[in-house]
Amino acid sequence: MANRPRLSAAGASPPPKYSAMTLSVPVDSLRRTALPVLVALSAAHFLNDMIQSLIPAIYPLIKDAYALDFAQIGVITLTFQISASLLQPLIGLFTDRYPMPYSTIAGMGFTLVGLIGLAHAGSYPLLLLAAAFVGIGSSIFHPEATRMARKASGGRHGFAQGLFQVGGQTGGAIGPLLAAFIIVPNGQSSLAWFCAAALLAMPLLFWTARHRALAVPVRLAGERREPEVAHRPFREVAFPLAILIVLLCSKTAYTASFTSFYTFYLIERFGVSVQASQLMLFLFLVSSAAGVLFGGMLGDRIGRNKIIWFSILGALPFTVALPYAGLFGTAVLTVLINLIMSSAFAAILVYAIDLMPHRIGLVGGFFYGLVFGLGGLAAAALGIFADRYGIDAVYQLCAFLPAFGLLAFLLPSLRGARVS
Repeated sequence: MANRPRLSAAGASPPPKYSAMTLSVPVDSLRRTALPVLVALSAAHFLNDMIQSLIPAIYPLIKDAYALDFAQIGVITLTFQISASLLQPLIGLFTDRYPMPYSTIAGMGFTLVGLIGLAHAGSYPLLLLAAAFVGIGSSIFHPEATRMARKASGGRHGFAQGLFQVGGQTGGAIGPLLAAFIIVPNGQSSLAWFCAAALLAMPLLFWTARHRALAVPVRLAGERREPEVAHRPFREVAFPLAILIVLLCSKTAYTASFTSFYTFYLIERFGVSVQASQLMLFLFLVSSAAGVLFGGMLGDRIGRNKIIWFSILGALPFTVALPYAGLFGTAVLTVLINLIMSSAFAAILVYAIDLMPHRIGLVGGFFYGLVFGLGGLAAAALGIFADRYGIDAVYQLCAFLPAFGLLAFLLPSLRGARVS
């Protein structure tokens, strides 16, 4: 740990390799956290991701209704994820130059149209089109919401991103539970009932857009103004960003095996009902809420590096044991795995923003988009793999993905650096 390169504050003496990567910004303690804005953003994230999570939650229903194979199920996920991932970095880059806080409302409008389409689609192509609309809604929502959460953080960046993601993770977990008790008994058309969630999110997003400026600098008497963050050439942050991308790939691919195929795994291996499988998927997903908040807050205290490597590599013993566990053991292990792995994303995102603090929208859009895109590609690839080798083999294959967490030891340390 002591031999790793460090990114240091202005006036320090960093190693030559990272000498240009100087971080010096206004003092964090001189700003207050706009907690009402963060809570409102988290609530909007809850509603947005709850709607998104209904897509994989209805897979067992539409698989039989449309006579789909696992590869076609994977393509639905791919369509949703790709439509979300391709647009997010472009939208983030645009809003870095021209902030558009009210655009989140338009994003929720796309999600609303997609939800109606999923409820009433009469064919497989229409299902794909509706999933794409939901993905477009996500691509508009996340970059600008990430910027607003950063602005409202008051310097507590890990806490702000963790709280923002708690909403998303909780919404994603609630989706399968709602599907088990509402959609499974009432059929695909009952998805339209959840339009109320999108309609509720719109005024909430309007309020957060109006109050995004609550995180006001609070300067103490006699305090000296710090120099602003300097732009750094991309070549100087390329290596750390590449490591973050690889780590995110391993995490996202493993998570995709659950969001798309975990219910089928439980039904096929243990003979549980569709509703029971949705409840177990809920247990897996709901553990994310605690993980992201814990990871974000702890990252503010002990540094992003330690959280990143533990949150990925630390899950390895449990992922290796999972394919050989019984039903109860599977439930326990999946909760432990997701509790550990979910703590990674807030730390990864804040670390990346610290590297490029003038490109919050681009970084937020890219990393959220990367999660969606990689998840879709992984779901499609794993669907083909499951058709050929069986659903059990999917979890045997994915068990060693957390080993990529070893790469986190190559990340330069940001301890001691302060970033706006």
